[in-house]
Amino acid sequence: MFKRTHIASAVVMAFTCQFAFAQEEAPNTPENNVDEMEVIQVSGIRGSLNKALDEKRASVQIVDAIVAEDIGKFPDNNVVEALQRVTGVQTTGRGAGEVSAVSIRGLTDVNTTVNGRAIFTGAGRDVALQDIPASLLSGVTVYKTRSADQIERGIAGAIDIKTHRPFNFEGEKVVLAARAIYSDQPDEVDPNISALLSNRWEIDGAGEFGALFNISYAETHYRDDTITAGAAFPFFTDKPQYNYSPYSRVPNEFWTQGTELGLPTAAGSTLDVNGEPTEYLLARDAIFGTSFTGLRKRPAASVSLQWAPDETLEITAEGFYTGYENESQNAMWFSNTFENGNGFIETPTVFDGTNVIKEKQAIGAGGFQSGDFSYGKTDSYLYALGAEWQASDYLTINTEVVYQDSEYETDFFAMRFDRVATGLDVDFNDKDGVPGIAFWDDPNTAVNEADMAAIENWNAGTIYDNGGGNAGDALTFTFDAEYLIGGTYFDKVKFGGRYEKRTAQEYTRGQDTGIANTSVASLIEQLAAAGASGDGSGIVFQVDDYFDGRADVFDSFVTADGGYMLDNGDAVRSVYGLEAEDVYKTFDIEENSYALYATTNFFLTEDISGEFGLRYVSYEQDMDFVAESGGMNSNVFEESSASADSSALLPSLVLNWNITDDVVGRVAYTETLRMPNFADLNALQYWYDPLTEGATYGTGNGGNPELKPTESKNYDVSLEWYFADTSSLYAAYFYREIEGLVVAGRKQVVREGDDGVTRPYVLSAPVNASNGELSGLEVGLVYFPENLPEYLNGFGVQASYTMLDSEQDTPEFNELGEISGYVDSQMAGVSDESYSIVGIYERDSFDMRLSYVWRSEFYTGNEAAIFANPIQFWNRPEQSLDFQFSYNVNDDFVVTFDATNILDDVYQSYYGEGNDNLFNFGNGIYSRTFALGARYSF
Repeated sequence: MFKRTHIASAVVMAFTCQFAFAQEEAPNTPENNVDEMEVIQVSGIRGSLNKALDEKRASVQIVDAIVAEDIGKFPDNNVVEALQRVTGVQTTGRGAGEVSAVSIRGLTDVNTTVNGRAIFTGAGRDVALQDIPASLLSGVTVYKTRSADQIERGIAGAIDIKTHRPFNFEGEKVVLAARAIYSDQPDEVDPNISALLSNRWEIDGAGEFGALFNISYAETHYRDDTITAGAAFPFFTDKPQYNYSPYSRVPNEFWTQGTELGLPTAAGSTLDVNGEPTEYLLARDAIFGTSFTGLRKRPAASVSLQWAPDETLEITAEGFYTGYENESQNAMWFSNTFENGNGFIETPTVFDGTNVIKEKQAIGAGGFQSGDFSYGKTDSYLYALGAEWQASDYLTINTEVVYQDSEYETDFFAMRFDRVATGLDVDFNDKDGVPGIAFWDDPNTAVNEADMAAIENWNAGTIYDNGGGNAGDALTFTFDAEYLIGGTYFDKVKFGGRYEKRTAQEYTRGQDTGIANTSVASLIEQLAAAGASGDGSGIVFQVDDYFDGRADVFDSFVTADGGYMLDNGDAVRSVYGLEAEDVYKTFDIEENSYALYATTNFFLTEDISGEFGLRYVSYEQDMDFVAESGGMNSNVFEESSASADSSALLPSLVLNWNITDDVVGRVAYTETLRMPNFADLNALQYWYDPLTEGATYGTGNGGNPELKPTESKNYDVSLEWYFADTSSLYAAYFYREIEGLVVAGRKQVVREGDDGVTRPYVLSAPVNASNGELSGLEVGLVYFPENLPEYLNGFGVQASYTMLDSEQDTPEFNELGEISGYVDSQMAGVSDESYSIVGIYERDSFDMRLSYVWRSEFYTGNEAAIFANPIQFWNRPEQSLDFQFSYNVNDDFVVTFDATNILDDVYQSYYGEGNDNLFNFGNGIYSRTFALGARYSF
């Protein structure tokens, strides 16, 4: 097995060498001047938009930018929320109190950098953008096309996050900011605070020195409630063939599972049962829901030191830290909707003209409540030392060494409470996609079986005790040189290289077991006897005001308290006959990557210029894997190793045409790639027994160490019209041709499950087995009208519209895992249309902004291939409305108010495109937030 690389000493040596090189080689001639650092003088919404347009116009590449409205005031709560108004960018997911997922032109593989440096979390290749607080940022640049001198990863594009530096300010600067944020679902107020201190000094005989310290801390309480109608199976009608019981489930051998369209839904549709056409009904296997609550903490810090010994040399040393700590309780209820796991007690109600059941009843359906507690913690550090040396009037050299280290740890404890329900009524689509359910009471007992919050109804079930983590580090050297030619046709050449040594490890542990014939009341007594805190009653967690009264379901229910279990782990394990486990390493990967590039800037005419470049990249990977081959709790391990390598030569060409003084056209061709995620290379396989009563298939998933990079050929055309100060209309057409997309390959494996039952399992593992095409049009507008009446001066509009068309050939697999054919489908996460519109009003003493964002329905991925419904998951159209207001008390003091998710919609998903009525699936409600803040600067 690999040992974790200890390379801090190498970093120190590299730092020393860079300082020595810079001081020895820098000439003392005053005419060799480095470029002056830009001094930040942005203020207000209009000022930030104007600076963003300036950056867009001046760039060789096709980009969009976001600039902080003032020091410590980024336009939104986090980077992702600000990006949703950028043309070509779509966001989704408001879970856990924030927008979290971002795609550029429909693709999610975005390469994220901080000040041009690749950054990651744990064993991943990227960083979660929401982990980077907005208060640390001066701006964000979204690259739609890229030069050969930029990192090649990310077929969607690149997002470069810029932090503050001391030479960005004229002198001393202090900024203090605080916000109190109220979230309505958890009914909590959380702090968000930040501070910035920066200064620069002239040093006699040693040039100029600057130092900046920027810190941030935020807490977020959140609550997300969901309710979901499960997957579908076929059932006989009241007149089945042969000896099958009325309304019993059709055996698997008579129908095909996991197809794109699912089984036919027309009334009277038949299956071939023993050679006879037999009518069937489609019914959901279950209905379930969750109440997901938690507290997330995010500390962060940025330190920047800059030294310019003379006018030819500038040295920058920086540190960047992001932290993440999260505690969450997922309270889940789950009910099968079959009678004793099989048929129905009376004729069900179907959707008109279909064989799909809408309403039914069941007696003796099994169910469980699960209390799952997760704790996660991440600490990520980045250290960088770089020098920029203007060696002559014509030659500039940049060199940098970067070391980063990131570690993530997690613990998970869960317990089920089990029971068999007396009876239930269920409507799988009761309120526009939201299902409803009501449980029956047995009048012959003293307990109210309809009360989901009564512990007397529940027995102690299985516990799950898991944990682990992952870690990664990287040492990166870069060298760049730029030489000014000054010729008629060629302006300059730039060349350089990049070397990175990256390691990634993952650790895990896991065990589960059940307990027989033990009521929750008895469990409480046993926990108290085993030394659990209190009297053991802390094991019960109650959810109230479930789904905010928006569904026809119960208001309260109880689960196990996972946090209590984690705090009293030894006592819980002793009651279940388990002992604490140690983690073991599941994979250890070392990756060495090399890159060489060269670019040249050229002029074809006075108005037509461009850049051409080539980038050669090479990746080498050594991988070790460990799997618990004897199944969970076996402590029998099997080791394996693998190695891989890949290389590519990636050209880039962009042409810029200054059509008029105000109109710029651009044409670009570039090639980029996506490297496999380290976790996807992990050969370890995980197996899951079926949850649904009577289900004959289990599922499994694992990785594939033979994955190759995904490559993309990118074509872009844009036109930009800067028709007034702080006003621009721009549009771009783009086309992506993508080879080697990673999709889930599937095959059947017969094995013994953890429950001792031998059955077939559908194993999913990633494979490079798909190609795709993506094209689209994006249009953006920033407009501040002139010559308005006095009371409308300061009014402006920012708007964007994106239209996308995607297609990929998704493979279908037979039971052996062989590709049996292809189906054309959309790419996951791509909405055909999206738009945003922002109304802005800015005066001398205040500004405000109302922002609306909408995206059309979109495909998100596939269900396990074991059901009768359409296999694809789709999300309904999503929208959001946010508001911001700032008031300048004086030049130094500003108060703010903002609100997010004002519309408070139910976010919904369903099976199969256009099937949101027949095959509704998930429903989620998320918090609205309201925040008051103040910012003081001097």
